[in-house]
Amino acid sequence: MQYPSIGSNPFAVLTAVVAPAILTNASSVLALGTSNRLARVVDRTRIVAAQLAAFEPSTADYQMWAAQLTPLHVRSQFLVKALRFFYAGLGLFAASALVSVGGSIVSYYGQTVLFDTAAALAVLTGASAVFGLCAGCVLMVRETRLAVKYLEEEAKTQADLQDPPHPPR
Repeated sequence: MQYPSIGSNPFAVLTAVVAPAILTNASSVLALGTSNRLARVVDRTRIVAAQLAAFEPSTADYQMWAAQLTPLHVRSQFLVKALRFFYAGLGLFAASALVSVGGSIVSYYGQTVLFDTAAALAVLTGASAVFGLCAGCVLMVRETRLAVKYLEEEAKTQADLQDPPHPPR
């Protein structure tokens, strides 16, 4: 089977390289945002730990602050897992682009077996990278839900502390 050469379709290489490059950029942006969110969770954990040091373990204030540690731990675990998926996606998209260039080169020289191997490898690495991107996004959605849930609970707790119920007259 004869494959078209690079000269007959100049967009073939461009498409094979640009698609993974754009997805690599998307993965990079997601990884950066996830890293920032992880830093916020670490900051919040440090604040909670500092507040805990100010109270006796048997007090209600201590219990209120201590209750925040478990959700912060769960959120950090989601974020670290998401980062792993995003970084794996980054590497796989880069590998996909490199394999695509290699496949284009062997196609130019008429090496059909190597071309077929490169094409299969490029599809496999690209599909794996998309899976990593999607899995990381699912974890980010789960972490965001937790963050919003506990933010609402904290806001309610703070409102209750600011405005205690008044006794009936």
